[in-house]
Amino acid sequence: MSDATDLNELKRRMDGGINAFKSDIASLRTGRASANILDPVTVDAYGSRVPLNQVANITVPEPRMLSISVWDRAMVQAVDRAIRESNLGLNPIMDGQTLRIPLPELNEERRRSLVKVAHDYAEKSKIAVRNVRRDGMEGLKKAEKDGDLGQDESRSLSERVQKMTDETITEIDRLLAAKEKEIMQV
Repeated sequence: MSDATDLNELKRRMDGGINAFKSDIASLRTGRASANILDPVTVDAYGSRVPLNQVANITVPEPRMLSISVWDRAMVQAVDRAIRESNLGLNPIMDGQTLRIPLPELNEERRRSLVKVAHDYAEKSKIAVRNVRRDGMEGLKKAEKDGDLGQDESRSLSERVQKMTDETITEIDRLLAAKEKEIMQV
């Protein structure tokens, strides 16, 4: 087991958990319009589920409005249905091949539910990071058992893996706190 390669791979996988978390929280609504809000929406199109941005163009014409220009007239109903069923609390208004989505002010209850969703995303990311740590620790134990690593070297690498894990989880907590503050800001 080469220490640099494996630690770099573990770090890359942990960073992937942070990036996935950033992507998840970017889709949470904070009171102003953003095309990222619709990232989790998938549409039944041509016999499969595809992301909304592959069947339509999403723009933000006003701070509290989204505009979706569907490319294929036959897909307008499917896009409307997908947005309504996405649990984002959005109600599109059809205007030909364009859907307009007014974003209502977030009330206190909705803000709190969005914070809970953000916490769920954070917990999933932390679990992914811990799984990476577990894989790394198991690899170190196996290498030590096989005689590829000495006990001291294995312990030293284990401590480095734990330190990387702690730093990654701290970063997730920092991002969560910032998003929570952004959501709760009136």
